[in-house]
Amino acid sequence: MQAVILAGGLGSRLRPFTEIIPKPLLPIGEKSVLEIQISRLKMHGFNEIVLATNYKSEYIENFIGNGSKLGINLTISKEEMPLGTCGPLSLLKDRLKNPFLVMNGDILTTADFTKLYEFALKIDSNFIVVTKEIVTPFEFGNVYSKGDFIYKVEEKPNIKNEIIAGIYILKPPIFELIPENKYFGMDDLIKTMLAKSLPVAKYFLSEYWLDIGRIDDYQKAEMAYSNHFKDKE
Repeated sequence: MQAVILAGGLGSRLRPFTEIIPKPLLPIGEKSVLEIQISRLKMHGFNEIVLATNYKSEYIENFIGNGSKLGINLTISKEEMPLGTCGPLSLLKDRLKNPFLVMNGDILTTADFTKLYEFALKIDSNFIVVTKEIVTPFEFGNVYSKGDFIYKVEEKPNIKNEIIAGIYILKPPIFELIPENKYFGMDDLIKTMLAKSLPVAKYFLSEYWLDIGRIDDYQKAEMAYSNHFKDKE
């Protein structure tokens, strides 16, 4: 099975860490983010992985090599200019002939990729978007009132949002909708499909998930490593 890891982001919100080290190579516990991702994918039968790179591509290539030390077939795809989260796939359409997984290079998750892939094969859609519920504590009491009188106060209710988790399954016919050599995001692909009344499927993720987008998220990842990933790949 094939997977693409999007490893070309600048990691602007993780500076100064990413001024020297590209975000996918940031150390988490005993491994880099990228090594943890590859190990999890390998565990679920993904034996061919493409790294879509741009920023500090040579660092990633020198560090990870051809994947032989990790027991997988790994290749590097380099963008000449930033192409977003979906545009890099246009460079790979001749290589990706079967349904394939795409994953952002800054995500840690214990997702069951086997179940996700099996779900994708059965559902009638060329694009499956993984979603996750995020609960955000609200810092203030919420007041309900009529006119000049309060009839209810809800103290710090949690805000729940279902978000795109940065993991997708795509089937080869989707390449007809992805422009070549143009900045194009996964959100653009969703909007394009909805505008054409094409079905976009959803897979709800219940397992552990963390987007390492900010400094405090990186600190959470370091704390979570021993609980979710150490000695489990």
